[in-house]
Amino acid sequence: MKKLILFIAFTFCITCFSQKLPKGFVYLSDVDISIQKELRYLNTDNFIGKSIDGYKNNCIIVTRETALALKKAQTILAKKGLSLKIFDAYRPQQAVDHFVKWAKVLNDTLMKQEYYPKVPKSQLFNQGFIASKSGHTRGSTIDLTIIDVKTDKELDMGSPYDFFGIQSHPFYKNITEKQKENRMYLRKLMLQNGFKPYENEW
Repeated sequence: MKKLILFIAFTFCITCFSQKLPKGFVYLSDVDISIQKELRYLNTDNFIGKSIDGYKNNCIIVTRETALALKKAQTILAKKGLSLKIFDAYRPQQAVDHFVKWAKVLNDTLMKQEYYPKVPKSQLFNQGFIASKSGHTRGSTIDLTIIDVKTDKELDMGSPYDFFGIQSHPFYKNITEKQKENRMYLRKLMLQNGFKPYENEW
């Protein structure tokens, strides 16, 4: 998971193909249709276990600059039979508010064993796993991984997407050499294409 941080802030609902986007924003598929996606907050396969407020359709919205940077990274991967796979991009403020509201209900731990087994829910904000203000609302922060195009399988990064624990830190040592190699390859690729890593996540 790598994040490109820019300083553009808009709030709008994700409604593909029916809404004119604010200036500077694009649908990623209009720039590169080959980039894969699995928008976890659109469905129930996420740390809350429910669809998240503000996600309406299966599309990715980003700033144009971000889309062009992703396209460059994708071109490099395509030569190796690989592809980017995006889990989250532009995140409506409604979604951030949903996270905050959920975090306050301490007995709602439906997905604890899968996503934060060793972190008390009350500590998710303090430990930086959830934020009340997200860079994703700028449209230039991306959560992603790499997949093998032939098998459609994600490269093994040593921990799943959105796992809240030290295992997700990029330089966590207690994983295999191949998992470390995969993390460093993703990190290097995104840095080369103008992205700035978030240090709590691979």
